[in-house]
Amino acid sequence: MPVGTLFSMTTGVRRRMGVEERRQQLIGVALELFSHRSPDEVSIDEIAAAAGISRPLVYHYFPGKQSLYEAALRRAADELAARFLEPREGPLGARLLRVMGRFFDFVDDHGPGFAALMRGGPAVGSSTANAMVDGVRQAACEQILAHLGVEEPPARLELVVRSWVSLAESTALMWLDGRRIPRAELELQLVHDFAALAAVSAAYNEEMAGVVLRVLAQEPADGPFGELLVRLSSLAPAVPAVPPQRLR
Repeated sequence: MPVGTLFSMTTGVRRRMGVEERRQQLIGVALELFSHRSPDEVSIDEIAAAAGISRPLVYHYFPGKQSLYEAALRRAADELAARFLEPREGPLGARLLRVMGRFFDFVDDHGPGFAALMRGGPAVGSSTANAMVDGVRQAACEQILAHLGVEEPPARLELVVRSWVSLAESTALMWLDGRRIPRAELELQLVHDFAALAAVSAAYNEEMAGVVLRVLAQEPADGPFGELLVRLSSLAPAVPAVPPQRLR
C-alpha cells in the first residue's frame, strides 16, 4: 500500500490519509502495542511496521520517539480520566461501583501502558508524566466531589477524595502484579474504602458527619454501603470494649 493511503474494503478505493489522521493512527497503534508491553520496550520500528509505513515516515509525523510516546500516553490519560464520568443519578455507592468497573476495565486492557503512565519511565519525561497523572487525578477528584453535591468542599472532604483516588491507583498497580485478588472483590472493596475513609473523617468533624449522613440516607440497604455495614457488624463481637476515657 502506498504510504499515506488507506484502502477501503467496501469501495476498493485507496484514500490518502491526511496528516492528522495519520498521526491519530500512529497514536492508536502505539497504544495497542503498549497494552501488551511497556512503552520502554516498544520500538519505533515496531510501531511503523504495525502502521504499515516506514520508520523515517514516523518521524515525518512526529519529530521524535519521545513526542509519539507522549502523545500516546496523553490519549491514554484522557481516556482514563473519562472512566470517572458517571451520570449523577441513583445512590452514590452504586455510582462509585460502576466507576470502579470502568476504571479496572482500562487497567485490565492497558496494563503495561497504565503502569507506564502512573510510574513514568525513560519513554516519557518525568515532568510530562507527572503532569498527565496529575491531570487524571484532578479530573477524578472533581467528578467525585460533584457526585457528593458539595459546592465548596471542606478540606477534610478533599483529603478523603484525594486519598481515595490515590488508593485506587496504587491498588490497581499492585493488582497488575500477579492479579492475585479477584478483580470484582477489589472494585467493591475500593467502594467500601471510600465509605470507611469518609466515616473516619466524620468521626472527627461535624461538617463531614453531615455529608456522610446525607449520603447514607440515600443508600439502599442492599447497596455497596449497606453491605459494608453488614460486614462490619459481623466483626463487632470480636472487637474488645474500649474504656470510656479512651473515647474522649
